[in-house]
Amino acid sequence: MPNTVTETPPDEETPPPDGDTLPPDEETPPPAAVGRYRRWWSGWPDWSVYLAVVWSALYGAASLYWALGGDGYPFERVHEDRSSGSILEPSRAEAVAPVLALFCALGVVAGVMMLKNLGTGGRVRKALLAYGWVAGVALTLLIPDYSLLGLLAFSPALLVFVFTGVPGPQDMGDIMYWHRGNLMIVFIGGLLWVAATLAYQRRTNGQCVYCGRAPHAPGRWTDPVRLRTWGRRAVWLAVLSTLPYDITRIAWYFGWPLGITDEFLKEMQDTPNMLEIGLALGVVSTLGSLLTHGLVAGWGEVWPRWVWWKRGRTIHPATAVVPAGFVAVVLIPGGLMAVRGFELGSWGITGPAILWVVWGAALGVATYLYQLRRRGACRSCGQG
Repeated sequence: MPNTVTETPPDEETPPPDGDTLPPDEETPPPAAVGRYRRWWSGWPDWSVYLAVVWSALYGAASLYWALGGDGYPFERVHEDRSSGSILEPSRAEAVAPVLALFCALGVVAGVMMLKNLGTGGRVRKALLAYGWVAGVALTLLIPDYSLLGLLAFSPALLVFVFTGVPGPQDMGDIMYWHRGNLMIVFIGGLLWVAATLAYQRRTNGQCVYCGRAPHAPGRWTDPVRLRTWGRRAVWLAVLSTLPYDITRIAWYFGWPLGITDEFLKEMQDTPNMLEIGLALGVVSTLGSLLTHGLVAGWGEVWPRWVWWKRGRTIHPATAVVPAGFVAVVLIPGGLMAVRGFELGSWGITGPAILWVVWGAALGVATYLYQLRRRGACRSCGQG
């Protein structure tokens, strides 16, 4: 499966911007002087499609097993201590599992067609792109809940608990149980489908599969000043969307029942470490919003003095893009879960978390603009 950029011969017109592709005989390899990436992750345009097919086949087989009455259906009604907040839970296996099996079977077919580079134009290409993006969005943003966000926030403590055990009567099984683990598997499948679909879309649209640049089409978003201006707006939107959550958790810690009843505040005060955990989450949220400024500030490009072991060195874009992009993605399912659980009488519990959708979207935009502004010449196509 070629990872080349479709070039337009000098005597041909630039391809139209409506997504039409060039005939295969007009494809030429990139200049010989341009080397390809050598690190394993640089091959994502190829292996992401293979892994998406494998994931679809395995999860489809599991779904068929559940549809036929097998044990372990991960969306069935269970005790709330072992449940998740997925949009599919609670549901009956005989109703949902066959749909999941069919969905995954279509994924195997779509993935194989992408591997063979079929549908380079017309309805087939549109159908494959539609399936890929729907699968990616559904598996990554719609079906999961806040579990990944919670695990990310408490990851330092969880690493310690692996060696010391969980304080109190709980153990790691009370934190990482099957219904949550299944949502992580679903989330990984969504990421694979996003990567596979993006690679297929670029490949069939005459773009470089690595950087997305198209020959003879520099695009609108190449001006660093414009990118930084819009990046600042996205950063400020992300920061403002965190304030309601931070303020309510800090208010509860100091005894002000902002957005909750007095009874619920008393219940939290009587529960050991409950208010402290809420305060810690508010502080983590505040620190996260402060770090977001690095996407438009100078210390987000050159290591500042307070990072003494690296100060003055240029920050690799991936150092900021990977963690910021991951946080942006996991925020959105948590916000959508809060929408489903919102109650006006206790708006302080889930209301501020609804803005995680805005936070995630704004952070994602700011991260993407940072990547566009910081990226250099592509080592695959030589553009930049």
